[in-house]
Amino acid sequence: MSRSSTRRKGAALLAVSALAAFVLAGCGGSGSSGSAGDQAAAGPCGTTADTTVTVGLFGTFGFKEAGLWDAYHKLCPNITVKEDDVEQSADYWTRLKTRLASGSGLDDVQGIEIGFVADVVQNHASQFVNWNTVPNATADKAEFFPWKWQLASTSDGQTTVGLGTDIGPEAICYRQDLLKQAGLPSDPATLAQKWKTWDDFIAFGKQYEASTSKPSGSHFVDSAASIFSTAVYQGTEAYDNADGQPDVANSDGVKNAWTYASQAAQDGITAGLQQFTPEWNKAFSSGAFATLACPTWMMGYIQGQAGDSYAGKWDIAPVLPGGATNWGGSWLGVPDKAAHKDAAIALVEWLSAKAQQVTMWKQGGHFPSNSDAAADPGVAKATSAYFSNAPVGQIFGDIAQQMKIPPIGLYDTQIQQALTTQLTNVETKGTSPDDAFNDALDAIKQVTG
Repeated sequence: MSRSSTRRKGAALLAVSALAAFVLAGCGGSGSSGSAGDQAAAGPCGTTADTTVTVGLFGTFGFKEAGLWDAYHKLCPNITVKEDDVEQSADYWTRLKTRLASGSGLDDVQGIEIGFVADVVQNHASQFVNWNTVPNATADKAEFFPWKWQLASTSDGQTTVGLGTDIGPEAICYRQDLLKQAGLPSDPATLAQKWKTWDDFIAFGKQYEASTSKPSGSHFVDSAASIFSTAVYQGTEAYDNADGQPDVANSDGVKNAWTYASQAAQDGITAGLQQFTPEWNKAFSSGAFATLACPTWMMGYIQGQAGDSYAGKWDIAPVLPGGATNWGGSWLGVPDKAAHKDAAIALVEWLSAKAQQVTMWKQGGHFPSNSDAAADPGVAKATSAYFSNAPVGQIFGDIAQQMKIPPIGLYDTQIQQALTTQLTNVETKGTSPDDAFNDALDAIKQVTG
């Protein structure tokens, strides 16, 4: 479920109005902004002193690209925001854990990715500001999708370590021109009916592979791992049981996802490409695959890799086979030992508020975790010219409302990697699914103990 830093990179996608007007009345969301005495003492931006707030991030979150740092400086002229960015999320997490252990070197704001939020909640909650107890908080729990708030909270609900940035509701992105060339239906409404289940999707893929008119060397879907990493979160459990403990062997999500993914591999409908590699990147324009599971942030990635000449060739089917689920998303937390804690709290509250999350959607396709923002017409009515004028706000908004999120644990990223690595062996080396699964379990035991 973790998303690498490269997955964040994209461009403005949506045929909507220009940059939304920013909330200039204060630095928070829609809740109370505190008493007049509080404001006079600290100012609406957490401090009246000239302050540089450092924000530790990985990859490209998109705040700077959307103009939010400049907008915040206009709102709070005494505040300068400086990004402390690490390219790869794994490297970022290693550095953050080291700094948490030493209690020094921490940024005022730290990005928390979905792949390691469980670790922060279970092992480092006391080292972050608790958003349930912030005095005069403007961030309102009711503004966020409930599961988004819950994932950043302790099991008793008393401590919440971060406020949500984006989420990743998934649909299916596809090359409508390739489906047409193969003599198959290509309009979104028809595909939504034909791709309701993974069995349906795989059967359609076999028709694509059997077509004599499709491009030579083209396959239906990018990889078995793509199917697995999506379907696994459609179970009651994914990699962990209800207590958040790894339990791969008994997971309905793993069992079903492995069945679908290995079947797709053995049926020859996958291109056998490892996601986020140079070869996979080139395939967005080469036609090596026609479909892939597509969270909102993938739209920007596709556009960046395929380029402007492929506008209108890509489309989005308003469906995810097997049911709605999420891929990706992050939070922003404030370390308890942050040098400028009050200013950092004010900045995070402002970034998570409705107006700023609407702007992030318009400028980069980051779907809001703030449910008020998701319902805003600027999000809900958005279309994408690049993706054949697909009503992306409606598509992803409907899916976001249906999502149920299974338990997430400490080792999900490593477990997923072990399983998808073995699926690649099924695709490219002819390893039997049973042998590959057992090899994956052995690798997982090395990680989880």
